[in-house]
Amino acid sequence: MSEEIQTGLIRISDDVVATIAGLAALETPGIAGMSGGISEGLAKRLSGKNVQKGVSVEVGQVEAAIDLRVIVNYGSKIHEVCRDLQENVRDAVENMTGLTVVEVNIKVEGVAFREEEQQPVVEDPGNRVK
Repeated sequence: MSEEIQTGLIRISDDVVATIAGLAALETPGIAGMSGGISEGLAKRLSGKNVQKGVSVEVGQVEAAIDLRVIVNYGSKIHEVCRDLQENVRDAVENMTGLTVVEVNIKVEGVAFREEEQQPVVEDPGNRVK
């Protein structure tokens, strides 16, 4: 975004818009993480400091288009999660930057399963091999 005002020019970096979109995505219920792309058939799950991974943006003077690659939680209604995601990202970017978000495209690249709690292994001392 660049805007001429009487005191100077304001530009918002693509990286800033990508960070805002990534953080808004991670805060959306049902989103397990961002995907860095498909590598060897597996989606790489990214979160935290890698919020720009899985986010592509095109920022113009007054508009932005955003592409997201995400991993959803198993059991979530994917179409509902994606609609919420589109709304959350659009609201966050528009409110923080003043840009008009013309589209938020989402590619679901994986499903995250809950990690089952590992049961402690108990050894039976009577079954030892001598």
